[in-house]
Amino acid sequence: MNRDEKLKLLLKNNEFDIVIIGGGATGLGCAVDAASRGYKTLLLEKYDFAKGTSSRSTKLIHGGVRYLAQGNIHLVREALLERGRILRNAPHVSHTLRFILPAYHLWDKYYYGFGLWIYEFLSAKFSLGKTKILSKTATLKELPDLNSDKLKGGILYYDGQFDDSRLAINLAQTASDYGALVLNYCGVTDFIKEENKIIGLKAKEEFSNQEFSIKSKIIINATGVFADTLLQKAEGHSETTMTPSQGIHLVVNKEHFQSLSGMLIPKTSDGRVLFIIPWRNKLLLGTTDTAVNQILLEPKPLKEEIDFIISHFNKYAVKSITNTDISSVFVGLRPLIKEGSGTNTAVLSREHLIQIYPSGLVNVSGGKWTTYRNMAEETINKALSHSGLNFVRCKTKRLKIHGFSHHKNNSHLDIYGSDSELILQMMKKDCSLSEKIHPSYPYTKAEIVWAVENEMALTVEDVLARRTRLLFLDAKAATETTDCVAEIMRATLGRNEQWKQEQIILFKQLARRYWIK
Repeated sequence: MNRDEKLKLLLKNNEFDIVIIGGGATGLGCAVDAASRGYKTLLLEKYDFAKGTSSRSTKLIHGGVRYLAQGNIHLVREALLERGRILRNAPHVSHTLRFILPAYHLWDKYYYGFGLWIYEFLSAKFSLGKTKILSKTATLKELPDLNSDKLKGGILYYDGQFDDSRLAINLAQTASDYGALVLNYCGVTDFIKEENKIIGLKAKEEFSNQEFSIKSKIIINATGVFADTLLQKAEGHSETTMTPSQGIHLVVNKEHFQSLSGMLIPKTSDGRVLFIIPWRNKLLLGTTDTAVNQILLEPKPLKEEIDFIISHFNKYAVKSITNTDISSVFVGLRPLIKEGSGTNTAVLSREHLIQIYPSGLVNVSGGKWTTYRNMAEETINKALSHSGLNFVRCKTKRLKIHGFSHHKNNSHLDIYGSDSELILQMMKKDCSLSEKIHPSYPYTKAEIVWAVENEMALTVEDVLARRTRLLFLDAKAATETTDCVAEIMRATLGRNEQWKQEQIILFKQLARRYWIK
């Protein structure tokens, strides 16, 4: 997936069947769907793939226990089926994870046990394992660092875990494998209209400012929380369709809560559930649901959100944590569909909405990572029904995602799937590439070169935040690797010393947002 080659292709040919704006989960899913059906497809992303919400999830592919409690059986059922498809189609970036829900009242033990049994039942042929009610002793065996005071037992159930930005990169590669042209750092600046109907768009390469005029039979807006900006430009109005909500996650060392299983706290003071999840040899704690007024590319965690998660963790854990134990905090904005004037975003639907506007722009909003494939299928189907293109059926239910592999070596390179062999070959050819970029983490210099040459990484942030996950795991450690990573990228990209120094400054400024001092 060489970016320079793709830019040259765009210069040679600027007419497409389908253009997708937005390189997050939904947009990338649409690109895979359209390209695998054989349509000439282009995807444009203003920043990096999964730069926004799609790299900042709770790393779960799940039906949503909370949605079951709200009575949204349809969403839960759909998500559970899609969970099974992700685990089947992308086993290198996803896996089954055991969860324990602790019960401190006898009634809760059977109430939640019945609910989780229904949760398992709804997954049908994609069931990941039997739900079981556990005794107090069995619960503490699973979660030895759980507060045992008044504990009555627990419920064991199964869900899915994945690496969000790694899957996003693999989706971009999959779309490219099927002939799609996918470009990051290429933003849409305007639409081209004929008799008030959109027939194309104008785009700009963000680093060179090179401009492109592109024509397409279908244009899809899949920009998530940023959708309203393009909608307003396309339709000439100032209406808003999104209700921004932010959720934060804290990352701490696994020693604070020893367990191979995840833990679900079923009810917090704001009506959400809270997860304590093993992830990349760390613990991921989250999340919150806070209504916000601004839609920012880099949203900021609020002190009350951090305090909220810490206080709930400390209530359930034997070993308490404080701000100094947090190695990284990251924040994501949810693309929630606006419903009335209410401010409680926790109760807003996580379902998606697909609309075709008077200008002809197809807009897809809402949804969640787990249902990205189904959202894409419905979006392409609806778009095709309003176009002059011949209809081709969706092929993604069993489509293997780029890197597909069941082979595991208990190596951090397993996340690359079949591409891991190519990275190992790089190390064999040049032993220096097997050196770590940080002594405390497994990431190697070879992965930096691989990300630049094969995954369109163009900035230090792209590498440390989304190709590897070091910024999300340990912001201080990520900062310490900046000079090394910038130098490798400078040499690989053919940039000068000024570029390197600018990248170092920009990344260190960014990393401060993820590091609570």
